[in-house]
Amino acid sequence: MHNLPAFMNEPEFWVRCGLGIFFVILVVANVHGKIWKSLGDTGAAVRAELDEAVRIRTEAQELLNRIKADRLKAEQKAREIIALAEEEAQRMAAEAHAKLEDNIKRREALAERKIAQAEAKAAADVKAAAADLAAQLAETILLERVQKASTDGLVDKAIGQLEGRFN
Repeated sequence: MHNLPAFMNEPEFWVRCGLGIFFVILVVANVHGKIWKSLGDTGAAVRAELDEAVRIRTEAQELLNRIKADRLKAEQKAREIIALAEEEAQRMAAEAHAKLEDNIKRREALAERKIAQAEAKAAADVKAAAADLAAQLAETILLERVQKASTDGLVDKAIGQLEGRFN
């Protein structure tokens, strides 16, 4: 080893030679093409994943927009339903109020008719009682007069004379 030139005795020379041989082997084995191909495949996979992510994001955005639109439609429909329900409630309240007033008027009229009937019956009862009382009084007065007349001698004599004339 001593016969070798001086630069070959240097360790850096052998490191350079080893490194050069290593690079030559890499080039001969086409390692650089395989690395580029692997990087290209990885890049294509990353690109495909990015494209898929963009597609999924677009679909998600479209779905979000549809959901927002559906929500707005549902809110509008709910507002319409609430408005209709309020109108219906007001209409029903007005109908109930009108029916209540009508019912009250009918009951007032019925009560007034019953009062009028009761008044008429009371008046008829009073008139009947007055007529009965008047008849009783007339009967009593007539009975008293008849009794007085029968005890009255002149009347008896006049009746006797009348009997003779009619016979």
